[in-house]
Amino acid sequence: MKLLFTNFHSGSGGGHTTYTRELAGALAARHEVHVAAPGGSTLLAQASALSGVHVLAQPFPNGLRRIRQRLHAVRQLRGYLRRHRFDVVHVNGSADHRITLAALRGISPRPRVVLTKHNTKPMRGPQHVWRARWHTDKVIAVCEYVRRQLESTPYRVCHPQTVYNGVDTVHFQPWPQDAATAQRRALGIADDALLVGSNAGTAGYKGWTDLVAALQLLSAAERERIHVVLAGHPPSAAQQAVIDAAGLQAQFHFPGLLADVRPVIATFDAGFVLSHDVETISFACREMMAMGKPVMVTDYAGLAENIHPGEDGWVVPVHGHAAMAAILRTMLEDRPHLLRMGAAARAHAAAEFGLERFVTATEAIYRELLSAG
Repeated sequence: MKLLFTNFHSGSGGGHTTYTRELAGALAARHEVHVAAPGGSTLLAQASALSGVHVLAQPFPNGLRRIRQRLHAVRQLRGYLRRHRFDVVHVNGSADHRITLAALRGISPRPRVVLTKHNTKPMRGPQHVWRARWHTDKVIAVCEYVRRQLESTPYRVCHPQTVYNGVDTVHFQPWPQDAATAQRRALGIADDALLVGSNAGTAGYKGWTDLVAALQLLSAAERERIHVVLAGHPPSAAQQAVIDAAGLQAQFHFPGLLADVRPVIATFDAGFVLSHDVETISFACREMMAMGKPVMVTDYAGLAENIHPGEDGWVVPVHGHAAMAAILRTMLEDRPHLLRMGAAARAHAAAEFGLERFVTATEAIYRELLSAG
């Protein structure tokens, strides 16, 4: 097969970048794979380093005020599509979906178009009816929650199918305790402190500031024993003000954007993803579990689909400060149980979160579309 993956993010792209990079890298071993992403984007840089993957620096401008840029982008992509005659074009967001469909006008035979729905943003209006009914062949949902959501949108005619995101469970695996301890000390955190953390980022919808309120429900002695580590962009001024107002500056640590998150994940006793918007399944959650960390998630969207509650993690209500505080207290009181839960998280990840299952299921969708003629 000849495959083109598109992604509109001009920066890091978060889970979109991970998703596209992993699919492209794995499928390039047996197919001709191309990736189109904006110049300077993390995805374009990472795809360029993958063996056998061809890349195109392709903008996907959005907004009516950028009509000239959009017309230029369509012309460039149309030329690329005509030259390469792809079997499947796999798009990953509204911006690249829109530009791709415009670029495909007049091209025959037309490649099959697959869209992955990565978030919980609504998909309503006549533009989505047009894209779904006549120009999109299949929609992939990254969790069951999103698949059910799609069934009430125009994309139900594209027979939405769930393919859970996969992570490299060999790359993300538990670290030796001495290496993890060394990393904790590098952060200035005592060996006996409870360290909860996340590599899901610091965006507002990630809900991590709810931990400030949860910590305030604990006693002063309990709070002093808990440290929170967040990998990602530094906190905004407003987020930092929340921490400062609670007097918890010493408890929160921000190592910044990391090329490799494993050294930080290794320091965690437990992870968390406390999102209340946008999020669907969370690569970060699955990476932490693969490294042997039990994870606390909110009951938002598909996050709970990662967890066997009480065995390898916990599910709490969105903004459920009291529930979060109770789990933190339980972590403090039964550290050996945390280790058992971490082992269960690793076993769960190894059994169900691997790349092979993710790639094989996606490839099967491509083959089914092409065999349908």
